[in-house]
Amino acid sequence: MKNQPDWAWPNGKRIAVVFNVCLEAWSDGKAPGISPMGNPLPAGVLDTMAISWADYGVEIGIHRLMDAFARHGAKASVMTNAVIAERAPATVKAIAQNGHEVLSHSYAMDVIPALLSDEDEKKNIERCTALLEKTSKQKIVGWLSPRGTSKPSTPKLLAEAGYRWYGDVFNADLPYVVSHDNKRIVAIPLSYDVNDMPSMKYGHPPRMMLEAFNEVMEIARARADELRIIDVTSHAHIFGHHRGAHVYEKIVAQAMAAPDVWVGTRAQIADHVLSVSA
Repeated sequence: MKNQPDWAWPNGKRIAVVFNVCLEAWSDGKAPGISPMGNPLPAGVLDTMAISWADYGVEIGIHRLMDAFARHGAKASVMTNAVIAERAPATVKAIAQNGHEVLSHSYAMDVIPALLSDEDEKKNIERCTALLEKTSKQKIVGWLSPRGTSKPSTPKLLAEAGYRWYGDVFNADLPYVVSHDNKRIVAIPLSYDVNDMPSMKYGHPPRMMLEAFNEVMEIARARADELRIIDVTSHAHIFGHHRGAHVYEKIVAQAMAAPDVWVGTRAQIADHVLSVSA
């Protein structure tokens, strides 16, 4: 196992909590591959139910979650498909105005970097950056691909485009710095211990996410010698509904009230890691 770093989180904390919200959309004529309906349609038939289900996150879910964050003074990292800046610019603008990090989640969920040539990926990065920056009035410094699936060349392309962090890594517990020529970019792993997808995929009641958070926190506190980062990830079209948002807010309240926890965005993590790493 790799040695623990010789630095701590801001304010000397050992435990960092990050609230991630996935704000997702698909290209015109495309639909999510999953939905609450268990019976798939025949090949070639557009699943309008799945499209409408996903739209809930943009129209309602993200706003309910932002209200919950505001009640506790918490800030989140919002993985935003750039197509949303075209379809619902007011929503993207509201995320930034509320102090949350807007990060790029590719143009749409069906635009996956692993399937693109380097030239097309460069164009996709440029397109996403321009759309999100113009709408949010925020410098876009972070990237996480749909499915977390990029190419070996993706970090270099992102670093060259001025990005400070990316999240398509799952091989570590803690962030680490990657160098490409004279550019440095922080790889921030995304953990799955506290995630709302089991509620969608397996019908788990939302309270199980709270139970998972409490269990992970208990484990982190039991190991005083380890630095920890705990991702708390929701999808606006899943936990943006009343029941899920209610449970998610309980997690937010607990994390914000915990004296041994530092709560930050992924952009703040990248800045911190770059500042303490040689």
